[in-house]
Amino acid sequence: MEEEEKIRKALLKKALGYRTNEVVEEYVLDEDGGQRLAKKKVTKKHVSPDISAMRVLLERYSSDMADEIRNMSDEELLKERSRLLKLIKEEDGGNL
Repeated sequence: MEEEEKIRKALLKKALGYRTNEVVEEYVLDEDGGQRLAKKKVTKKHVSPDISAMRVLLERYSSDMADEIRNMSDEELLKERSRLLKLIKEEDGGNL
């Protein structure tokens, strides 16, 4: 069951898109013939939402998610709404 949850979370991440750091490292040879880090460049990268992942997610989990949402109390729904709005705002850079 834990593996299934990992798959679900990975699909959700890919379906919604995410930000990641891309690291490029350049090495040079030092006097002793060993490698030494000369440059390290870290770039923030946005990975766009993936339609195929959305399709798989919906096909595979839509009934589970619907049951989960249907069973939530009003308080839980409001809490989830706030959480999602916060995530959207962060992803949008505060332009919501």
